[in-house]
Amino acid sequence: MTLNLGRRLRGCIGSLRPRRPLAADVAWNALAAAFADLRFPPLGGEEYPRLDLGVSVLGTPVEIACASEAALVAALRSGIDGLILTEGKRRGTLLPQVWRDGMNPAQFVRTVKRKAGLAEDYWSDAMRAWRYGAESFDEPVASIEARGAR
Repeated sequence: MTLNLGRRLRGCIGSLRPRRPLAADVAWNALAAAFADLRFPPLGGEEYPRLDLGVSVLGTPVEIACASEAALVAALRSGIDGLILTEGKRRGTLLPQVWRDGMNPAQFVRTVKRKAGLAEDYWSDAMRAWRYGAESFDEPVASIEARGAR
C-alpha cells in the first residue's frame, strides 16, 4: 500500500509474498502505511482527505543472474521491472511505478541498495536480485468516499 500527498510519498508498506487473502493484506498494509512506516510520523486526520491511495499486486519474483552491477543494470527493463536486492539479512525493493520518477536503471539499483541499508557503490558476489511486475491501482481518497456516499 502506498500513500501519497500530492506527488510526495507519505507512507508505503507491503509484503513481497502473500501472507493472507488480498483484501485482508490491503487493509493491514493500509493501516501500517498510515501509522507504522518509520520514515514518517503517524498520519494526521487533516491529511486523510488529501491522500492518494495506491495498491500494487506484485507478480512472482524471478531471479536475475548477474555477476556485476553493470550486468544487473543492463538486465533491468525501465518502467516494467520492480527490483528486490538481498545481501545476508538486508533487503530492499522498489516497485515498478517508481520508474515514473525519472530514474535511470543505475539510479534505480542504487536506490534499492540504500533501502537495503547498503552503500550505493557496494557490490558482492553474495548479493541476489529478483525482478517482478505489478498491477497498480491508484485513486484519491476523496473519489473513493464520493462513490461510497452514493
